[in-house]
Amino acid sequence: MEDKPECVMLAAGLSSRMGAWKMMLPWDEGTVLDSAIEHALGFCERVILVTGHRADELHVRYGNHPGVTLAYNPDFQQGMFSSVQCGIAQTHGQHFFLALGDMPTISPAVYATLWESRGPYCCVPEFASYRGHPALLPGSMRGAILATPANGMLKSLMQTFGRRSIEVDEPAIHEDVDTPVQYQKLAAEWCKPEKVYG
Repeated sequence: MEDKPECVMLAAGLSSRMGAWKMMLPWDEGTVLDSAIEHALGFCERVILVTGHRADELHVRYGNHPGVTLAYNPDFQQGMFSSVQCGIAQTHGQHFFLALGDMPTISPAVYATLWESRGPYCCVPEFASYRGHPALLPGSMRGAILATPANGMLKSLMQTFGRRSIEVDEPAIHEDVDTPVQYQKLAAEWCKPEKVYG
């Protein structure tokens, strides 16, 4: 089994706390999700994009993207773990990343740092004494994740398999856009003013 970096990226949620669909919010010349995918592909061979809410629009946008594999989760309203399962079912390697589509500022360097520390355990980035995203999981977790009920908790499985915190020098591992305030704050730091929604 080859060990080429691949990334499961979750983009299936309803964005209920945002009040707008956060995946397609403007982000410089593209969208929040465009940026997250681009940064992941700066290190990973492919991104497995898990869709759910407004999946048709994402499938049109990324259907011909050479680095993206689409994975539709019909049960996305059951919660995030069902989307984790949907994406992980499409992985092949001895390790795989798990990332969130609403985190547009994580650089390829974070993925590279985690990859260098890979082993038979979970690697999670840490900045300023707090863990963040993405996570790098061993392929040996695949079966356990898929066998767990859809209401399961990934955190519990990661603790069972062992979790290592890997120090990185990027606050981006904590920076998602769940709310309008978070989006406006982050976009003000990273984007041109005319490219920001709201």
